[in-house]
Amino acid sequence: MKKTFALFIGLSFAILVSAQAPSGYYNSANGLTGQPLKVALHNIIKGHTSISYAQLWNAFWSTDNKGNGIVWDMYSDNPSGTPPYTYHLGEDQCGNYTSEGSCYNREHSWPQSWFSDQSTPRTDLHHIFPTDGYVNGRRSNYAYGEVGSATWTSRNGSKLGNCKTPGFSGTVFEPIDEYKGDLARALMYMSVRYYGEDGSWGSSDMTTKAEIKPWAIQLLLRWNEQDPVSQKEINRNNVIYNDYQHNRNPFVDHPEYARMIWDPSWNALEEAGCAVYLFPNPVERGQTLHLSGNTHQFDAVVICDLCGHTIFKATGRPVGDFAVALPEDMPQGCYIVKLMRNNSVVKYEKLLVK
Repeated sequence: MKKTFALFIGLSFAILVSAQAPSGYYNSANGLTGQPLKVALHNIIKGHTSISYAQLWNAFWSTDNKGNGIVWDMYSDNPSGTPPYTYHLGEDQCGNYTSEGSCYNREHSWPQSWFSDQSTPRTDLHHIFPTDGYVNGRRSNYAYGEVGSATWTSRNGSKLGNCKTPGFSGTVFEPIDEYKGDLARALMYMSVRYYGEDGSWGSSDMTTKAEIKPWAIQLLLRWNEQDPVSQKEINRNNVIYNDYQHNRNPFVDHPEYARMIWDPSWNALEEAGCAVYLFPNPVERGQTLHLSGNTHQFDAVVICDLCGHTIFKATGRPVGDFAVALPEDMPQGCYIVKLMRNNSVVKYEKLLVK
C-alpha cells in the first residue's frame, strides 16, 4: 500500500474511482451540470447490450460473488460480523420460500412494476442484485426510505415500516447503512439510463416514470455521501462493463455527478475551503488523532474502511481541536475520514494507520 496521502473531498474521491473507466468515456459530460449533464450521461450509457433474464443467474457468479461461490446478498450480509445465513451461487436459487434463509432470487432495486415490466430494464444488471427471496418479497415494490417505527426487521437489520424521511410518510424498506449508497447509486443510474425512454413506465411513491421524486432524491443524495463507493461496487461496475452490458454506472465512477445533476447549486470546491487538518497522519494504533482548523463546520467525525464500513464515530460540535482516540486493535491500513454536518458529508480526508 502506498504511503502517499492527500486531502480529498467528493470530487477528488470520484476522480480516484473514475480511473476504472476507459479514458475519455465521460468526455462529453465535462463541464456540465443539471439537466444537460443528465442528458449527456444518458447518451453515454444508453443502448447497452442486454442479456436474458435467465442469464442473470450466471452473471451473479462474477458480479456478486463474495468468494468461494458465496452470494453477496445485501439484504442478509453482516459486514461487521457473521451473516445469519449464506447462499451458494447456482445451488440455492429460488424456488419457493416461507422464511429467511430458504433461497436467493433476483431483486430489482427499481421494482419491475415501476417500469411496467419492460424487457430492457428487467435485465439491467446495474440495478439487479441477488438477495434472500423472503426479504425481497417483504420489500415488495415499496420505496426505499428511513423507517421510523418498524413493522418487520430482517435478521441483518433491514427494516420495513413507516417512513420518517421528510416528504413521505407511507411504508418504506430501509437497508442497512453499509449498502444504502450502493442502492442509491443503482436508482440514480436507472433514472439517467432510461431518461426519455420511460413513456410507458408507471409511477410509485418514489418515482414518476424515470424521474425520482424530490423527497426521494434528497434521501438518495444523502445516502450517496454517507456510504461512499466501495471496492465491491467498483469491481461490479467493471465486470458489467467489460463482460456483459458494455455500459457503466456513472455514479460509481463519479459519485459527485449526483449533486451536479440534482443539486447543481452545491459547490464542492467551496466546501473544500473549510480547511481542516489531520495530525499525526500517518497515525499509530492507539494514538489520539487530532482534527484542527475550521472544526465548527462539522458536528461528527466518522472513520470508515475503504469498503465504507464504519470503524469509529464521534459526535459533538467542538470548540477547538476534535480529538479521536483510535482503538488499540485497529488494523493497519488506509481509511476514509468523513466530516459530517447535519448527517451530510462536508468533506473527506484520507488517513493512514500504521
